[in-house]
Amino acid sequence: MDWIVGLGIVLLIVGFVLAAVEMAIPGFGVPGFSAIVCLIAGILCTTDSLIEGIFVTLLVLALLGLMLAVILWLLSKGKLRSPIILKEEQKKDQGFISNSDLTYLLGKKGTAITDLRPSGAGDFDGVRFDVVTEGGYIERGTEIEIIKVKGSRLVVKASDVVA
Repeated sequence: MDWIVGLGIVLLIVGFVLAAVEMAIPGFGVPGFSAIVCLIAGILCTTDSLIEGIFVTLLVLALLGLMLAVILWLLSKGKLRSPIILKEEQKKDQGFISNSDLTYLLGKKGTAITDLRPSGAGDFDGVRFDVVTEGGYIERGTEIEIIKVKGSRLVVKASDVVA
């Protein structure tokens, strides 16, 4: 009978280790499912009565909650590396430009390749961009100039209207 209690303690320890692995490195649930099986088997092996089983189960759940809180704290402080958070950055000074950062186009002249009523497309140095006017109609083939950049929205006017 002593070896069963010893086996139960080993199963509880293995269950806690597997639960910690699943909490720190979320995946397909194999460590988590194995942890549940080990913890249940460990509780069954170490307890003799229903009351003891309920008490040990509550203790195991409390320890799992405490373990989750500690792991989340370690992840938030950067002391534990999370595999689901990328560490690489694409910085502007290294040549990376966000697709929403179109301020470099401000003042650029191009041609309306569709009728702008008030939205359409414009060609700027061989690159097609979706553009919008400030409400007026501009015919296809008219020379246009970008006068405002609002996020990824390019506002244009006919070049001869822009002062």
